Amino acid sequence: MRHDGSWKDNSRTDMPTRMAYCDYIAHTIIKPALTNDLNADNGLIDYVGKISMDLHKEGWMQTTTKTIECADVNGKKYKITIEEI
Repeated sequence: MRHDGSWKDNSRTDMPTRMAYCDYIAHTIIKPALTNDLNADNGLIDYVGKISMDLHKEGWMQTTTKTIECADVNGKKYKITIEEI
């Protein structure tokens, strides 16, 4: 079936899935910004973890959600979530 360009009707099942860019946002915006602050002389970030995927216990990807754990210079931990809505 030919697509007419409208993405408004969510009831159609023959429409292609739109791309989610959680990977792109995590790898090109969030992680580099955290790492930049970590390496700065006056930065407030003390630890930057790896980018984690939302995996099922058997290892397959459940969603496109990505998380990054980090900590500030005072030891307070944070979990940053990139999730499509």
